[in-house]
Amino acid sequence: MLTDTHCHLTDDYCSGDKLDEVIARARDNGVARLICATSDANDMIPAIKIAEKYDNIFVTTGIHPEYAGMNPHEYLTDTVLNHPRVVGIGEIGLDYHERDDNRTAQIKLFEEQLEIARGANLPVAIHTRDADNDTAAILTGVRGVMHCFTSGWELAKIMLDRGFYFSASGILTFKNAGEIRETFAKIPTDRIVVETDSPFCAPVPYRGKTCEPFMVRETARVLSEIKNLQMDELETILEQNTLNLYPKIAQ
Repeated sequence: MLTDTHCHLTDDYCSGDKLDEVIARARDNGVARLICATSDANDMIPAIKIAEKYDNIFVTTGIHPEYAGMNPHEYLTDTVLNHPRVVGIGEIGLDYHERDDNRTAQIKLFEEQLEIARGANLPVAIHTRDADNDTAAILTGVRGVMHCFTSGWELAKIMLDRGFYFSASGILTFKNAGEIRETFAKIPTDRIVVETDSPFCAPVPYRGKTCEPFMVRETARVLSEIKNLQMDELETILEQNTLNLYPKIAQ
């Protein structure tokens, strides 16, 4: 069994009856659990409603740095944080690739959500792009996962020492992702989980198509080669890692 630890199920590819088909394709490919991440604050309640409907779906709720300037306290309420299907806060973080003229606002949103996570004792799912130094400086006193990790070994070492997990996405399978594969070769296997980040980053051999949770198996396949493990061996490890990362799943 595999878990897609980060997918966006409130996007159009899952609208209406399509979600049933997406879940069925995932199950047919041995992806039995999905963790729906939010980036837009307005997706939090819809994501929770999805998780209430399907017993194999959980949620992380957070506001992506592209929405810097929003007040997270308006959305990350006690009702949301204490919901039994909400297992973490994410995705949150910093993104200086898409925009770096609002760094102060991004950092403020990031720090506020980290403080909320500390108060709620929930793990965080971190988005960082072209912002390694600030991410490392700010990201303390919490536990969680570096989502869709594509940074180098330098940041990985820092976050390993802080107890973080690292999520491999479909990017791991890309032809030009040799440095990322080298980094994941160094990361201990008991600190790795897998994700699709669907509908983005479809892995080989699905490049150019809308990414879906069932495709996480291709990322796991490449990871098994990197780690020289049989797939069933790796699946057992990944399942335990997922439960260690998000202990609320087992409650």
